Amino acid sequence: MKPFPAVRYIFSLLKKQEKGNYESNSTIRAKPTSMNQLNLETSPYLLQHANNPIHWKAWSEKTLATAKKENKLLIISIGYSACHWCHVMEHESFENEEVASVMNPNFISIKVDREERPDVDAIYMKAVQMMTNRGGWPLNVVCLPDGRPVWGGTYFQKEEWTNTLQQLHEMYVSSPEKIIEYAEKLHQGIQVLGIIEHNTSQEQNHTNNIKPLVEKWSKSFDWEYGGYARAPKFMMPNNYLFLQRYGFQTQSQDLLNFVDLTLTKMAHGGLFDTIDGGFSRYSVDIRWHVPHFEKMLYDNGQLISLYAQAYKRTQNPLYKEVIEKTLTFVEREFLNSDDGFYSALDADSLNQNNRLEEGAFYVWTKDQLQEILQNDFEVFSHLYNVNDFGFWEHNNYVLIQSQTSESVASQFGLTENELQNKKKTWERLLFTEREKRAKPRLDDKSLTSWNAIMLKGYVEAHNALGDGNYLAIAKKNAQFIIEKQWSPEGFLHRSYKNNKSTIEGFLEDYAFTIDAFISLYQATLEEQYLHQAKQLTDYCFDNFYDEKQQFFAFNSRNSAQLIAQHFETEDNVMPASNSVMANNLYILSILFNNSYYEKIALQMLHHMIPNIDYASAYSNWLNLWMNLSEDNKELAICGENALVNSQKINTKYLPHIMIAGSTKKSELPFLENRFIENENLFYVCQNKACLLPKTTIEETFNNLEI
Repeated sequence: MKPFPAVRYIFSLLKKQEKGNYESNSTIRAKPTSMNQLNLETSPYLLQHANNPIHWKAWSEKTLATAKKENKLLIISIGYSACHWCHVMEHESFENEEVASVMNPNFISIKVDREERPDVDAIYMKAVQMMTNRGGWPLNVVCLPDGRPVWGGTYFQKEEWTNTLQQLHEMYVSSPEKIIEYAEKLHQGIQVLGIIEHNTSQEQNHTNNIKPLVEKWSKSFDWEYGGYARAPKFMMPNNYLFLQRYGFQTQSQDLLNFVDLTLTKMAHGGLFDTIDGGFSRYSVDIRWHVPHFEKMLYDNGQLISLYAQAYKRTQNPLYKEVIEKTLTFVEREFLNSDDGFYSALDADSLNQNNRLEEGAFYVWTKDQLQEILQNDFEVFSHLYNVNDFGFWEHNNYVLIQSQTSESVASQFGLTENELQNKKKTWERLLFTEREKRAKPRLDDKSLTSWNAIMLKGYVEAHNALGDGNYLAIAKKNAQFIIEKQWSPEGFLHRSYKNNKSTIEGFLEDYAFTIDAFISLYQATLEEQYLHQAKQLTDYCFDNFYDEKQQFFAFNSRNSAQLIAQHFETEDNVMPASNSVMANNLYILSILFNNSYYEKIALQMLHHMIPNIDYASAYSNWLNLWMNLSEDNKELAICGENALVNSQKINTKYLPHIMIAGSTKKSELPFLENRFIENENLFYVCQNKACLLPKTTIEETFNNLEI
C-alpha cells in the first residue's frame, strides 16, 4: 500500500514552514497551568504518565468537547504498559519540560491505553498506515479538534517531535483551510478502508479452493527455524491451529512437519522462558532467539490452546512441558484473588545499576551461570548455547536450544532421562537466583477478551492432559467474567481493576467470551455456559450487527461513535473479532438448530473469500471454511457416563468433530430426544442427518476417522 497521496501535500507545507517557526518558538518555557489528569485513571499505562509535565487527559467525550470549544489541535498518543519504545519516547520527550512547553499551550493532549481502547487504536492505526505505510507503538497522531487526523507516525525523537508540532500549530493558526482540506481527504480514505465488498457470486464455497491458498502461503515458510522466513517473528498461534487442522484433514505430512518444526523451535528458543514458563511477545531475529521480552496474556492463552491441540495429535512430551510450565507461570504471576487474569509483564526491569533495561530480568552472563551451575556448566552450556550462537549483547546470553536433548546427552555419556533430571535441577537453581532480581512491572488490569482467551487455554490444557485443576481455574475465571464483567443491563465491561469494572466492551470481548463458554460447555457438559454464550450472541446481534455491511461493528451502536466505523476482519496476532463471531455462530447454529445463525456465518465467509489473498491474515476464516469439508461431523454423547466418555474423546485430536453431550434429558435442540435412561449412546451426525447410535467409544471412533 502506497502512502496516502495527500500526504505529500501536508509534508510539503511543513517543509516550507520548517525554518522560521521552529527557531522562533524553540526557547519557550511554559509552566504547567493545569494538573495532569491521568492520576485519576486505573490503567497502568496511563498511570505511568501521570507525573509527566504534559497536561495529559484521558480519552473521553469531555476531553473531545474541550478541544472543539478551545479550537485546539489534538495530540492523541497511544501505547501500552509493556511497550519498550513507548517508555523510550516518554523518557526522551514526555518527561521533558521543553516538550511540555510546546504541547501544553497549543494542543489538547490525550493519552490512550490501546489495550483498554482498541477501537481508538484501530482507527488511528489505519490513518498512520495510510499516511506512512507502516505502523506500531507508540502511535502518535495530530488531529483536528473533531478527531480527524492530519499527521502521525510512531516513535519520534524529541527534536523532530517538537519541530513538527510547532509547524502544525502555526499552520493551523495561519492557514487552517489547508489542514482541514487534507483531513477531509484522509477521513474519506479511513471510512472506506476496511469495508468488505459484498460477494455477489453464486459460486459454492468448496473447500478444494483452500488448497491453492495454502500452497501460496507455504512459499513463505522457514524450513530451518519454523515460522516465516523473516524477522521480527511473531508467533501467530491461529495460523498454526489452522495449518495443523488442514494438514491433518488433508493428510499432508509436510504441513504437519512444518507445524511441529515451528512449535519445537519456538519452545527451544529464547522466546520461551524455559526457567519460569511463558512466551514473550515476539522474536527480533529469525531463530526465535532474542525476544521482545514482554509477556502478554493473550499470547500465552492462544499458545496453550495450540500446544494442547498439538499434544493431542503427537503426544510429544516437549509440548506437555510447555503447557505445564506456562500455566504454572500464569497461575503464579497473572491469576489474581478475584479469579481474573492480569494483562502483561513489561519488557523492561531494573538492572544492577537501578536503571530500566529491556530484558534485564531474563538474561545471564557466562560468569553468573558458571557460579550457579558449577560442575554442570559445561553440559548446560552445550544444551543452551552459552556460546556465540546464544550470545545477545553486553556479555549477556539468552538461552536457546539448537540440539536435541538426546544428542547432548550422548555427547556427555548421559541417558536422556539423566539429562532431563539435570535440566529440572538447573531450572530450579536459576529460578531461585532470578527471583532475587527486580521483577518486570506488572500491568494489573484484567481485560475481558484476554481473560476469555486464557480461559479457553485452560480448558484446552485440561482436555489434553486431564488435569482437573486446569478446569477448576477455567470455571472460576468464567464466574469472574459473569459476576464482575457482565452488567445487569446485559453488556460486558472491557476492563477490571481494584474491584471496579470500566469501559463498555467491544466486539472482541463478546466474541472471545462466547468462544470460551462454548469450549467450557464441551468440557463440562454444563449447559448454562452454552445458554450464556447464546445470550451474549443475541446481544451482539442487537447492538453490533450492521445489516447493511453484513458484519459486526467493533463498537456497540449505543456507545460514543468515533470518526469512522471499524469492522475487524483480518486475523492478526489475535484472530479478528468477526472471524471469531462467525465461527461461534456456525457452532451455535448446530447446537440450537438456528438457521439464522448459520446463514449469517456463511454469508460473512462468502463475502470474505474473494478477499483472501495472503492466507495468513485470514486463517480463522479458513478454519470456518474447513467446517464445510465433507469429513466434518458432529457427535452427541448421551447417558449417565456422558461426561466421562466426552473427556476420553476430548483427549483425541479431532478438529473436524463438534462435540456436545448430556448426562440427563436435555432440551438443547441438538440433543433433544436422544437421552435414554440407563443407556450410553453416541450419535454421529453429518449434514443434519445422524447414524444409528453406537453404544461404545470404540465403535464411535471408527465413525469419526477421516
